[in-house]
Amino acid sequence: MNQNRKLAQLMFKDNFMFGAVMVNEEICRDFLEMAVGFPIEKVEISREKSMIYHPEYRGIRLDIIAKDENRTHYNVEMQVAKKSFLEKRARYYHSQMDIELLLTGEDYERPPAAYVIFICDFDPFGLKKYRYTLQNVCAETKRTVSDGRVTIFLSTCGENEKEVPENLVKFLKFVKADLPESTQDYRDDFIKKIQESMIKIKSSREMEEKFMLLEELLRDERAEGKTEGKSESVLFLLQDLGPVSDELRDKILGERNRDVLLKYLKLAAHVGSVAEFMDIMDKI
Repeated sequence: MNQNRKLAQLMFKDNFMFGAVMVNEEICRDFLEMAVGFPIEKVEISREKSMIYHPEYRGIRLDIIAKDENRTHYNVEMQVAKKSFLEKRARYYHSQMDIELLLTGEDYERPPAAYVIFICDFDPFGLKKYRYTLQNVCAETKRTVSDGRVTIFLSTCGENEKEVPENLVKFLKFVKADLPESTQDYRDDFIKKIQESMIKIKSSREMEEKFMLLEELLRDERAEGKTEGKSESVLFLLQDLGPVSDELRDKILGERNRDVLLKYLKLAAHVGSVAEFMDIMDKI
């Protein structure tokens, strides 16, 4: 990241700008309606989890957490660079939402629907679709298992305009646009709201200070977190093989040698079970 970036140079797809715009509940609601394809009367943003409102928050999350009038929960994240394990990242977010709901006293027998939505400035599956919707499906019957969990990947690289709403295509083209293109008239009321919000944000001294602080925190976190990213990747792979004990999790997260973590990562990608991983890791 360019350490000399300024707020005025940001586009909507930059994480800070995305968060600053999307905490506007009207804009967030309009986006969610477009993404999921059904009407939403009201959206409530979890501001206490937003970096925009808590710039001192450590372990930075750069996503938007919201719920609607039907208790449906949403986690929205912008993804500019193509990353591995996005499906597992989505599973992790779903798990986190389930845990938080249980901790707040939600009825376990009637959990609300939960959507994890990634806005991707790349094609996550290479099929040139603007929208990919993932749900659990029974392998034998090919029918969707209605457990309330849905993951949506929106891609700026789609080519199937006739299969999705026109306003979604315009929005994703706006996301993909460079800075000069992003200021043009898209003849779309929703995009106009975003553009107007961005103008206000860029002219705000308070938001400029928050952006500068976020940049500083992110630099610090990257310096501290080069090993943490590999640790989390190891755990993502192991969770597909079976339950990971607290002891094993703590050992992996506590490892600070990057070379050792790289070996763990390669090992987790090739073993057939957690037990096999544990047997071999002790010899590394």
